[in-house]
Amino acid sequence: MNETCSRIFHHLEWLSRTVIQMTSDLTVEDMDFRPDPKKRSLGELLSHIALICEADARISDEASEKEMADYYQSAEVNSPEEVRSSLRNNLKSLKQRYDEYTETDLNVTTTSWWGTTDTRLGWLVQILTHMAHHRGQLHSMLVRMGKDPEIQLFE
Repeated sequence: MNETCSRIFHHLEWLSRTVIQMTSDLTVEDMDFRPDPKKRSLGELLSHIALICEADARISDEASEKEMADYYQSAEVNSPEEVRSSLRNNLKSLKQRYDEYTETDLNVTTTSWWGTTDTRLGWLVQILTHMAHHRGQLHSMLVRMGKDPEIQLFE
């Protein structure tokens, strides 16, 4: 694997482990917590986090808006256990995909259904920042619920 990709996966794996830690004491009932009526519930946020690696990989492969809507509908997770399992599996799949990319593959440019263009390496950076962003939201939501996970937020 390309050294840059290897470093990015190191951080993605660390982020995933901390999400798994933060969800270890959650119940199915906790998934309904919604701090703002116009924002995602805890369950919706966790489902989104669990699917980021696979969903963003599909986006980088130029999946259409409809294909993505279908994917999100079919892949929704509903419990903390499903979140952890899906997160692990989707990260593993993403890593296997990037293990197979050559330097040439990493420099291929693709375009998302809404018009964002990036290289495969650039998409991987976006996946990392996407994961970090939502992990921060998760931490904030858990603190707001009175369930501060008391974990290290940076490596």
